[in-house]
Amino acid sequence: MDQLKEKFKALATIKAQELKTIAKEYGEVQLDTVNAGQIIGGMRGIKAMLWDTSSLDAEEGIRFRGYSIPELREKLPKFEGGKEPLPEGLFWLMLVDEIPTQEEVEWLSKEWASRANVEEQVFKTLDSLPIDTHPMTQFTIGVMAMQSSSIFAKKYDEGMNRNDYWDAMYEDSMNLIAKLPRVAAYIYRRSFHGGNHIAPNPDLDWAGNFAHMLGIDHPDFRSLMRLYMTIHADHEGGNASAHTVHLVGSTLSDAYLSFAGGMNSLAGPLHGLANQEVIKWIFNMIESLGTNTPTKDQLRTYINETLASGQVVPGYGHAVLRRPDPRFMAQKEFAHEYISDDPTVQIVWDLFEVVPEVLGALGKVKNPWPNVDAHSGALLVHYGFTEYSYYTVLFGVSRALGVLAQLCWDRAYGLSLERPKSVTSDWLKSAVSSN
Repeated sequence: MDQLKEKFKALATIKAQELKTIAKEYGEVQLDTVNAGQIIGGMRGIKAMLWDTSSLDAEEGIRFRGYSIPELREKLPKFEGGKEPLPEGLFWLMLVDEIPTQEEVEWLSKEWASRANVEEQVFKTLDSLPIDTHPMTQFTIGVMAMQSSSIFAKKYDEGMNRNDYWDAMYEDSMNLIAKLPRVAAYIYRRSFHGGNHIAPNPDLDWAGNFAHMLGIDHPDFRSLMRLYMTIHADHEGGNASAHTVHLVGSTLSDAYLSFAGGMNSLAGPLHGLANQEVIKWIFNMIESLGTNTPTKDQLRTYINETLASGQVVPGYGHAVLRRPDPRFMAQKEFAHEYISDDPTVQIVWDLFEVVPEVLGALGKVKNPWPNVDAHSGALLVHYGFTEYSYYTVLFGVSRALGVLAQLCWDRAYGLSLERPKSVTSDWLKSAVSSN
């Protein structure tokens, strides 16, 4: 170990232990408008951000402009003959606070199709990357490669009136949302199918066309993509990716730069990458147990072994929710209707019974229930979509709907540059000791 690293290690060991002591013994000590635990613990629960498109309730889960997920599945327009809501309708709702008509949603589908052409230089940029580059890295680079077409950036350089910021942001957001499925599908086919790309079908809806370009043309998979894109679209502003988009956007960065920042945040293991961790954990369990039809006792043993090794059970627990995630339940209902005999789906359902029991018995977990990630992988695997390193890209395409709708509102409201006040660990230690 070099001398600089040695000094850092020695100091960090002392300071980290000091912070742990402060969090344990003085976490509830009030310091100005927050307590010590909130300063150390990631600002958890501090109400300091405006976000209109959705809100998160600990008991009822996510609500989009006041509507729950079951209400959205009932009220939002659907593809002809389909049962799942069209994500175009949710974007309309988040942007203008009204449930759209069938005609309005069909207009939006066509409008996005008319804006969906992706410049050739974007594909050339992606093709310059090593083929084994993580799909989320490729996705962020693809978004950045489109930034040169930003209307907001161009008009800002020309001296745009601040009252028109929202207009340019709207155009960028519409263009970016329209192009994302094409870029995302290109990454999938490039990474896992030898570059055998599939041309878009402009006659399909936004999510249906995405499924088509991925190469999984089963009508039920298109329905799944409509549901998936809807339930992953937003999760109030405090989650890491949404907050990052808002933070970068507050500097007057355009939609492309802001969204790319959010996608780098989504790629973290504690956020969007969790959806690939769930199915990987299930696959490892199946291999370890030697069966894809394990008993509940086998599941219970494997869960305890996971916890004993210092790992978590991925897909369980949530920072806010205190009941099963309604997004999990929506996917469970989908599976009941279409693929109830799938063995991986059955494992997910058995885990739904066993994991909360095991975690609850530990007495350390406030919410032992599954979140959205606990089910999505099993649905995708059923339709042959087994490349789980790509799953977070699907999440990212969906999340664009909520964060970009809100970014339009950030510009319309003229929200300020986000600039919280930071403190040093020495200040914190002094402050708690004086209370």
